[in-house]
Amino acid sequence: MEEITTIGVDIAKNVFQLHGINAEGQVVLRKALRRGQMQPFFEALSPCLIGMEACATAHHWARTLIASGHDVRLIPPNYIKPYLRRQKNDAADAAAICEAVTRPSMRFVPVKTEDQQATLMLHSARELLISQRTALINALRGHFAELGIVAPQGARNVRQLIAILEDERYSPQAVRTALAPLATVLIEIEGQITKLDKALLAAHRNNDVSIRLATVPGIGPVIATCLSASVSEPKLFEGGREFAAWLGLVPRQHSTGGKPRLGSISKMGNRHLRKLLVVGAYAALYRMKKGTADTPLANWARGLLSKKPFKLVAVALANKIARIAWAIMARNVNFQSEHVSRCSDLIPA
Repeated sequence: MEEITTIGVDIAKNVFQLHGINAEGQVVLRKALRRGQMQPFFEALSPCLIGMEACATAHHWARTLIASGHDVRLIPPNYIKPYLRRQKNDAADAAAICEAVTRPSMRFVPVKTEDQQATLMLHSARELLISQRTALINALRGHFAELGIVAPQGARNVRQLIAILEDERYSPQAVRTALAPLATVLIEIEGQITKLDKALLAAHRNNDVSIRLATVPGIGPVIATCLSASVSEPKLFEGGREFAAWLGLVPRQHSTGGKPRLGSISKMGNRHLRKLLVVGAYAALYRMKKGTADTPLANWARGLLSKKPFKLVAVALANKIARIAWAIMARNVNFQSEHVSRCSDLIPA
């Protein structure tokens, strides 16, 4: 076999398709491997460039192959699609990955450590439990509404719903029999969410980057841990503007003929992280609107509120917070509110 310089790997649950080329770009390898064959094959192979989609299990395989001496690069799936020829199958996907990984303008996803993935798993589990809690609360409120009982919205009013359920004056026996299992599961989920919150707080306290991020208005331990775990190499972004664009917090463009046309935010990139930043910006903006803090960030927000709707200003503030977060991570500095307006990277367009 001729010396392989580049390999594209289409990873899956059990079967992995390989497409390898030599230094001249000629195809010298087309091979399918089972899961158990992957590590022995690459351990016996001379070090080469390996490209993979940044999807499920990709970070695990990247760490494994890096330990075998290979140069592994993860590519966002959307960036591979233009290199796919004709019909889609595993072999064609591997060939497209092999082609994409050699492009000089290609952008890659940094390989995450096990600790970073563990922190993100805490976020994923917490998000799933919160969605289940919301569904249960809505179910209880909906059923009680059928009896003419309307409880206030929000997770903070869960105990009121359960108290109504336990009160025989409002809940007939059949109603209690039907809804008691929902209330039991709801209480259990509340306890599990509390445990995950404590685990996130512990992870936050053991991470210097997360601690510095939490000093920014609108960023707490939950957002800080998600940022520090999701963005392992902030210097890959040229500036705060590019980081905000990666998060989908910039206007969507549809410009042509020299005429700029900007719409709503693009909503591209990490959906969970973008949602957390926007929610944090909402909370920070409420405090800035009602408070009297004399900081550049608060004055900027209040000035914009005098001209724009609250929701629009909240998203603009999320954009600004994202840029501040990038500066803190990339430059390894602490947040100083009096310097925000002096940094061009932190001022929205």
